[in-house]
Amino acid sequence: MLAFEHFALNLENPKEVSNWYCTHLQMKKVVDMEEAPFVTFLADSENRVVCELYYQPDYPITNFEKEHHLTFHFAFKTDDAETLKNKLIEEGATLVDDARLENGSHLVMLRDPWGLPLQLCQRTTPLV
Repeated sequence: MLAFEHFALNLENPKEVSNWYCTHLQMKKVVDMEEAPFVTFLADSENRVVCELYYQPDYPITNFEKEHHLTFHFAFKTDDAETLKNKLIEEGATLVDDARLENGSHLVMLRDPWGLPLQLCQRTTPLV
């Protein structure tokens, strides 16, 4: 068997980012190191996707604020993109794009408080 396990990001502030995603996007910590390199594994609410966040200052750290949001982004499925968009903006996210597609899907692109692109996907037909 072969299955996707996780993807990883080297960030300057993995603890703050992970706390925000847990508080506002229903992610949960499955590993949470309190000492450097502050490795944190976050699982989504369905335990389908895991993201590893850590801080390794000796290796390149992508400045996501300077990267186009289509270069990389987190994407979350939701039943109510409009309400979640407004909630996340109140919690420090910024709006990049808000698209309502002809098929009825609603796709919202935001940046979290650290500049990481974050998409909300309210699709009329689920991907999987």
